[in-house]
Amino acid sequence: MAIVRRPMRAGTVAVFLLLLTFAAVAAQTANAAQSQPQAVASRNQPHSEQAYALPPDKLAQAIALNKIRVSLDFAGSLWGLIVLGLLLASGAAAWLDAFARETTRRRWLQGVLFFSILLAILALVNLPLDAMGHAASLRYRISVQSWPGWLADQGKGLAVSSGIGVPLALLSNWIVRISPRRYWLWLWMISIPLIMIAVFLAPMVLDPLFNKFEPLEKKHAALVGKLEEVVARTGTAIPPDRMFLMKASEKTNGINAYVTGIGSSKRFVMWDTTTDRMPDDEIMFIFGHESGHYVLNHIPTMLAELVVGLFFVFWACAHLAESMVRRFGERWKIGPVASRAGFLTLFFAFSIAGFLMTPVGNAVSRHYEHEADIYGQEAMHGLVPDPQKTAVSSFNHLGEAWLDDPNPNAFVEFWSYSHPSVQERAEFAEHYDPWANGGHGKFFVK
Repeated sequence: MAIVRRPMRAGTVAVFLLLLTFAAVAAQTANAAQSQPQAVASRNQPHSEQAYALPPDKLAQAIALNKIRVSLDFAGSLWGLIVLGLLLASGAAAWLDAFARETTRRRWLQGVLFFSILLAILALVNLPLDAMGHAASLRYRISVQSWPGWLADQGKGLAVSSGIGVPLALLSNWIVRISPRRYWLWLWMISIPLIMIAVFLAPMVLDPLFNKFEPLEKKHAALVGKLEEVVARTGTAIPPDRMFLMKASEKTNGINAYVTGIGSSKRFVMWDTTTDRMPDDEIMFIFGHESGHYVLNHIPTMLAELVVGLFFVFWACAHLAESMVRRFGERWKIGPVASRAGFLTLFFAFSIAGFLMTPVGNAVSRHYEHEADIYGQEAMHGLVPDPQKTAVSSFNHLGEAWLDDPNPNAFVEFWSYSHPSVQERAEFAEHYDPWANGGHGKFFVK
């Protein structure tokens, strides 16, 4: 979880959703190395009394950039579904299966070839949209990553996705073959430990493939000392050796921080752009926000909710895939779901479910992010002179760095925002003062 929508590498998201048995391998799972917070152009100029506002030149840029972001966001989601549908309806999936069988007699090699080519196709068809997003980020100086560096990240993402996704696809396809009636239940059961393993290993194995990290204390010892004051107040088990600085400035001008991992891999990551451009009191607020995710058990709670939700998603998607095979199998020239080409209907079903469930997942995320905002502001009480002013200022820094629209479209916010809008967060922070008249906070008695 991050203070803003955390940019995710091409491979990281793909691997995560592949661990959910490939729910959206074709769509959001191949995000560009620097996908940014989504917003939409506002038709109203910000009022001076707004808690978050941009100067006229920045506002014009935010409006233009966010039109592009929203267009690419929705186009990318729909394009992923269209591509999967075309692979099935055109007979391309059946042809690819026949090609794999003609190339080698060994069944497992046929599967490796089939799924490797499939993942490559899904990555390549999304590349133009990802490239347009990167071009827009470069134009508006959100990204500073060169095209060769960006393409290298895309290549890494594909390599990671294939290295993990192909074996998992083979395993899942095998499970469907040996248990054609209950495969959805077995897939759900194996997804649980795989999700936990992914969350545990991601900060130690996947994240370093795309960014450079070093101990935060190495360059910001004084800041670590202040963050330890927040640790003492919140009781979080994040010692200095689990505080890291990410060299984000090599790729972006955005500012951010996040917590990641679980158990012994749990850590706090601060971008170097944040430490370079935000004062310490605002970083303390960000740290308090991220600490709130752990103290309030957001990560295990969301994982538990995900596991429960996936039970019904796996069941529904299995029935949808079987229905597609019965109705269109002959026309698409595919066999049952247990066949390799037929297995693609399960990919398709999960992608549809992932698209439709997007606003649900984002609504849950916004709820937890709002709680973390409250927790972060309360955690600063007594540590900084004015928690309200500090929180509002931090949101203004974040919004300006990402060129977030002060007045986002309500539908886009509902559908695609994993965090409340910057305007909403800043306005809440500006008016949140539970200590007035001798009161106390929601999470802190003092």
